[in-house]
Amino acid sequence: MPITSNRYISNLTRDTYALILAGGRGSRLHELTDWRAKPATFFGGKFRIIDFPLSNCINSGIRKVGVATQYKSHSLIRHINRAWGHFKKEMGESVEILPASQRYGEGWYEGTADAVFQNIDIIRHELPKYVMILSGDHIYRMDYGALIAKHVETGADMTVCCIEVPTEEAAGAFGVMTVDENNKVCRFDEKPEQPSQVPGKPGVTLASMGNYVFNTEFLFEQLKRDHEKEASSGDFGHDIIPEIIKSHNVFAFPFQDPETGGQPYWRDVGTLDSFWQANMELVSAEPQLNMYDPKWPIWTYQEQTAPAKFVWDEENRRGTAVNSTVSGGCIVSGATVKESLLFSQVRVNSFSYIEKSVILPGAKIGRNTKIFKAIIDRSVSIPENMHIGVNHEEDRANGFRVTDKGVVLVTREMIQAYLNKQAL
Repeated sequence: MPITSNRYISNLTRDTYALILAGGRGSRLHELTDWRAKPATFFGGKFRIIDFPLSNCINSGIRKVGVATQYKSHSLIRHINRAWGHFKKEMGESVEILPASQRYGEGWYEGTADAVFQNIDIIRHELPKYVMILSGDHIYRMDYGALIAKHVETGADMTVCCIEVPTEEAAGAFGVMTVDENNKVCRFDEKPEQPSQVPGKPGVTLASMGNYVFNTEFLFEQLKRDHEKEASSGDFGHDIIPEIIKSHNVFAFPFQDPETGGQPYWRDVGTLDSFWQANMELVSAEPQLNMYDPKWPIWTYQEQTAPAKFVWDEENRRGTAVNSTVSGGCIVSGATVKESLLFSQVRVNSFSYIEKSVILPGAKIGRNTKIFKAIIDRSVSIPENMHIGVNHEEDRANGFRVTDKGVVLVTREMIQAYLNKQAL
């Protein structure tokens, strides 16, 4: 795990302002993000993706946090207000929402760097020595104190948090760092088709996690310079990093387990297949992502609901869940749930069978239904006697999305279109 008993809560973390970039559309999640930004997407039976970087900040002792929002942000803003709105500004702590508001010019956030530039005055008001820029799209646990401490120790102007990924996976998907023996960055390529490999580790590439630490005044200088360039796209990967590595100290910080040096848990749940897979990993007996650690809790907002209930104990009508995660407010009534995640207030009715599936909050599963390897979106009501994930040709004919790896997505709009078709 990337967390030890030696915590880095110090003046360094107290003097750091964290800005989480949470405006991502998440287009590769298709209909799952039609009505919500990717950071607001549900994950893990109880949480939203944004809860992970926010929890990392708070657990690391970073209590001044801004969340930059943009794309379809209503559910994200509502969640942050409910889950994270209790911090006291007068005590030097806050989680503030920073929507695109045309503070510098008439445009919205044009890129990651532009999103920070448009909030320079807000960041300056907090008087931080260091600014940490975080992606709001990823699932992981990390003590940011170690990252900031290394940034100061190396005398870096900028530090890029990196993770080792298979070279084939990095191609066209990640910003790639080339470093010397001291982890000083000597080259950066934004999503190259042929990524460079880590010396001595064939088939392994050092990829940017989209998490950066800057000395505050240095960051402001670079943002202003970049803003004045007409050809700039206002992005850290495309514009800022390639420019500053030529003449400034930019270091990579490998995200590693401090005890073993191994690769910690980190997931980019940017596709339906990766979203489904990451959720499925949590139902194993000992998942790599430990969300049960009281020393590093994942904070969130959850409605006050009754405990989960499993009812009926008849020969052919028994409510059971095996190797599954079932949240509060759920009722499994005479049905079988296997290797699945049920978010809050899901109702599974008699004689139904669910396996290897992710059922988002408030979904209702009708009687005699079979669901296999599927994602059922929030508040979807599945009719009785329906089969999902059993026959993919039938799934497509019903208007459901089927991925290349056989994951089936069902949303409310899809079910309504299906019912309308059946009524003709």
